[in-house]
Amino acid sequence: MTLAQPPTLLPVDARLGAAVLLLAVGAALVAYLGGLGHERGILTAVVRAAVQLGIVSLLIAAIVGSLPLTVAFLLLMFGVATYTAGRRMTRHRSGWWAAVPVGLGTAPVILGLLVGGLVPAKGIVLVPIAGILIGGAMTATALAGRRALDELTQRRGEVEAALALGLPDRDAALEVCRPGAAQALLPPLDQTRTVGLVTLPGAFVGMLLGGATPLAAGAVQLFVLVALLAVEAVAVVATIELAARGLVRRG
Repeated sequence: MTLAQPPTLLPVDARLGAAVLLLAVGAALVAYLGGLGHERGILTAVVRAAVQLGIVSLLIAAIVGSLPLTVAFLLLMFGVATYTAGRRMTRHRSGWWAAVPVGLGTAPVILGLLVGGLVPAKGIVLVPIAGILIGGAMTATALAGRRALDELTQRRGEVEAALALGLPDRDAALEVCRPGAAQALLPPLDQTRTVGLVTLPGAFVGMLLGGATPLAAGAVQLFVLVALLAVEAVAVVATIELAARGLVRRG
């Protein structure tokens, strides 16, 4: 008697590996021919993703049964997210302030889920949910911070004009950088608006493949999208505040 294999979205065999390789090379080639300058970054990102996913898959299998190891892994995720967002914003050492928006965005939501009993304190549940939220906060922080610092650098004259009119430093900087940095919320907004019409996100598809009903999968996906919006809104506001106060800056 053979056990039925769980359904998968794609066959995990040589064909999938060949497809990933062709897509990566194709993306790098398009970036090169189009003069985007990111062809090396694309290939490096793909290789890193393959290695990291392999390692993380083994780690998760080993740690999900231990709450202390799960917490340690979540702290590692937080540290990597902070470093990545900070480096995207600036090469200056002040990039470590990215820990504030990433933490402010994700910690209250995760703690609220645990206290409210919606999520059990188990690694198999905490790791994927925290990973989604931390990843969203990381992206929002990086985009908002980069855009805010670009605006403050390129429109320095407007900041000085606002200062000459008597505005405090923070208020003058906010007037210039806030509108542009707020655009970091556009990707999650578009994702939420078009869910089910343009895309079927991973949580929804994963639950369907795992045997959940479409209604249950839709409810969980809705929660994930709304939680991401909340996390990213907090991260964007906190990042703008850091930039306006000069805590995050270019060298």
